[in-house]
Amino acid sequence: MTEPLPRFFRMRQSFPRPRIEHVPAAVMSALAGCIERELSGQTVAITVGSRGIAGIAEITRACVDFLKQRGARPFLVPAMGSHGGATDEGQADVLARLGITQATMGCPVRSSMEVDQVATAAEGFPVYFDRMALSADHVLVVNRIKPHTRFAGDIESGLMKMMLIGLGKRQGAEVYHRVIFNYSFDQIVRSVAREVIEGCRILAGLAILENAYEETAEVVGVAPNEIEAREPELLERVKSWMPRLPFDQSDLLIVDQIGKNISGAGMDTNVIGRKRNDHAAIEGDSPNIHHIYVRRLTEATHGNASGIGLAELCHRRVVEAMDRRATHVNCITAGHVTAAMLPIDFVNDRQALVTACQLAGYVSHEQVTAMWIRDTLSLSEVECSEAFFEMASSRSDIEILNQPSQLQFDEHGDLIERFEMH
Repeated sequence: MTEPLPRFFRMRQSFPRPRIEHVPAAVMSALAGCIERELSGQTVAITVGSRGIAGIAEITRACVDFLKQRGARPFLVPAMGSHGGATDEGQADVLARLGITQATMGCPVRSSMEVDQVATAAEGFPVYFDRMALSADHVLVVNRIKPHTRFAGDIESGLMKMMLIGLGKRQGAEVYHRVIFNYSFDQIVRSVAREVIEGCRILAGLAILENAYEETAEVVGVAPNEIEAREPELLERVKSWMPRLPFDQSDLLIVDQIGKNISGAGMDTNVIGRKRNDHAAIEGDSPNIHHIYVRRLTEATHGNASGIGLAELCHRRVVEAMDRRATHVNCITAGHVTAAMLPIDFVNDRQALVTACQLAGYVSHEQVTAMWIRDTLSLSEVECSEAFFEMASSRSDIEILNQPSQLQFDEHGDLIERFEMH
């Protein structure tokens, strides 16, 4: 006899939605506001990261066009630490998959893992910088501002982290992640960024701010000497727009897909509540999710399963799709080896969900609280178990889209998809 499972209903949340209608024009305006110097004939390296930033190809091309209008000779450098398998070709391939190539951008892409030591930080460790970027007359730092998945503070993931980890490549990233254990992320990111701004000809920063719907909400041009002061303010703005799960406590979270294009941790710990501890919410974390079940890796992560170690359960196809080398290199470089540890895997969704309900304790299947999402970037619509129905119905910020119904499975015991995958 098939063991019963909770019924699920679909609901829609609403979040703040500031957004830019014409992104290239906004980029041009932001850069014009912070770059006044003459650039005719000078080379400018533009940083491009590996994250799934909305419209990153369009934003990058606008940067290229702006600099060309000023008479500069721009080129692009991958600024992504150890991603792309920590190889020249791998990082160039990451950019190509984002639609960023010499042909589409109208300028060269110069990918190299070579770095030079440009300073010694006040704490005594070496500061490394991408050799290709260092060869330019100027460097334009472009990145999204967002909460970090492991470290909390006034400065988390953004322009300063790009100068630290992104442009430090694998060698710099390894050093900085080790040093962070001796000091703090805040101290190290400030220390390195100050050295880079002073000695590496930073032209400006372009900060990208996104809303909860993966849309560009704002782009901000920042002069080099203002980056450290502006980042905390920009981070607070982004936090006020962030998507979130609808409920603060749940027995189970089902995640359709994780990947590096979703979050540096595969799934955003600011969403799942595991920023300070891989398998439980501790003081200061929210929500409190008892168990997480991951169903697949994104195609865009190309086997990098970093963050799978934050889940307790996964579908077997996750393990089969995992590129162990890329995952291990990324997690070791980041100093977060537990993020690569494998959860218990199941041959199909039904087996995993039955087990998850058993792990919820001595309760009936109707009482199991569960949420089901596509990924941690996509939270406007969420499937929830029937135990949440009465609570959801009483909230003005939630729209109930359908009544609770039984989960449907195919002949292999896998869920019939309820979210469009892309």
